[in-house]
Amino acid sequence: MSTNQHTSSFAPHRKIAVWLFICCFMVLSMAMIGAVTRLTESGLSITEWKPIAGALPPLNEEAWQAEFDLYKQTPEYDAKHFWMQLSDFKKIYFWEWLHRLWGRAIGIVFAVPLVWFAIRKQIPPGYGLKFIGLLALGGAQGFIGWFMVQSGLVDRPSVSHFRLSLHLFMAALVFALMLWLAIGLWRGTTHKNITAKHTVITGWATLAMIAITIVWGAFVAGLDAGMIYNQFPHMGAGLVPPDFRTHPTMIGDIMQNPAAVQFTHRWLAIATLCVTALYIWMRTKGGTITGDVAALGVMILVQVGLGIATLLTQVDIHLATAHQAGAFILLGLLLNAQHRLMRG
Repeated sequence: MSTNQHTSSFAPHRKIAVWLFICCFMVLSMAMIGAVTRLTESGLSITEWKPIAGALPPLNEEAWQAEFDLYKQTPEYDAKHFWMQLSDFKKIYFWEWLHRLWGRAIGIVFAVPLVWFAIRKQIPPGYGLKFIGLLALGGAQGFIGWFMVQSGLVDRPSVSHFRLSLHLFMAALVFALMLWLAIGLWRGTTHKNITAKHTVITGWATLAMIAITIVWGAFVAGLDAGMIYNQFPHMGAGLVPPDFRTHPTMIGDIMQNPAAVQFTHRWLAIATLCVTALYIWMRTKGGTITGDVAALGVMILVQVGLGIATLLTQVDIHLATAHQAGAFILLGLLLNAQHRLMRG
C-alpha cells in the first residue's frame, strides 16, 4: 500500500475528542442495556412516554400499583406475564426505566458540553453543523424508541422487529458517526491521495456487511429466532432449516420467518468474517501488520465466536449482551482502521 504526498492537514482537538469518546462509550453502554431490556422482556413495562416526568421511577406503593395497572392492560401481560405480582413487575420496570434514563443522560452529556464549547468558540471550523446533526439524530432516536414501544401496546404482545431493527441501526449510526469525528479530532488528520483505492472500497464494503448483519441480528432478537435451532452449523438435519419457506416470497421468509431469519443472520455473519479477512489481507499483504488491523482481526473472530456461543446456549443473557456489544466494538475498530488508512 502506498500513498502520494499529503494534501492537507488538521490539528488535533483532543479536549473535544475526549467528550465525543465519552459519548460513544455511553452509546455502547446503551446498546448493552437495551440488549438486557429486550432479553428480560422489560421493554413494554412502561406504557407512557414522559420525557421529563418519566426520569423518576414510582416513589411509593400507590404509584407503583398505578404503573402495574397500566401494564396489565397490554397484550404482553395477557399473553406472557399474567402470572406477575407487583414485585416481579418492579424487576422488569427497572431495566426499561434505566434504558430510558441512560438515553436522557446521553442527551445531557452531549448537549451541555456542546453549548459550552460553542460559547467559548472552541468548536473547530466545519464541525458545528456536524455536532448539531448528531444532536438531531439523538433526538430522533428517542422518538424511534417510543415508536418501537408503541407497536407492542395495542394488538401484539411484542414490539415490531422492524422497528426494533430501526432502533438498533440508528444507535449504531450515531455511534459510528460520532466515533469517526472523535478519531479525527483526537488524531488530527492528514488527508491523503490514496492509491490503494480497492482497499478503501473493501473497507466500506465490510462496514456495509457489518451494518446489514446488525439489522438481521435485531430481526433475530425481535422474533425470538435465537431460541430455535440451537446448533451450528446445522439447522435440523442440514445446513438449511426444513421450515425455511413459509411465506409466499423469499424476501418475506428472510425478513419474517424466524427459521429463515436466523439462517440469514448466521450466514451474513460468516460472509462478514470473509470480507473482513479480505480487508485485513489487503492491509497486510505488504508484510506489515499494524495494531489497528490486528485488533480488527481478533475482534471479528471473537464476535463470530460470541454469536455461535449465544446460539448454542439458547441465548444466554450474558453472552447475548456481549454479542451485541461486540457488534459495536467491531464497528468501531473497523472505522479506526479505515480512518488511519484514509486520513491518519
